Amino acid sequence: MREGDMLEVQQKGGKIILIPKTLVNCTPVQKLTEHEQNILVAAKEKIAKINNDIIHSRGLNTAEIRVAVKAGLIDHEQAYWWHENWQKGKREAGKNIVAGRVSRLHDTIEDTLKKLRS
Repeated sequence: MREGDMLEVQQKGGKIILIPKTLVNCTPVQKLTEHEQNILVAAKEKIAKINNDIIHSRGLNTAEIRVAVKAGLIDHEQAYWWHENWQKGKREAGKNIVAGRVSRLHDTIEDTLKKLRS
């Protein structure tokens, strides 16, 4: 384990269990056609932009997602997250947070209720 690794946390019998996790399952990479390789280049660029600036980036289209999954770049169970429809919602949420239209997370339910009453 290294700093920044993902963990799943479970509670069992009064104990906390930490399980190392990965974001993408490793699968054998399938051979891509030349056309798919070109699509993959565009998908990689979009993924890098999303990771660097989610508010000003565009999500992947269906063909890019299909090729990125086939190449093992993204997990098929997480493919929806990279799609432009999902990213559009993420951009809108980010803009609302920046504009102050969404309140911050609260530490306790009492803090949340206090904010709602103000």
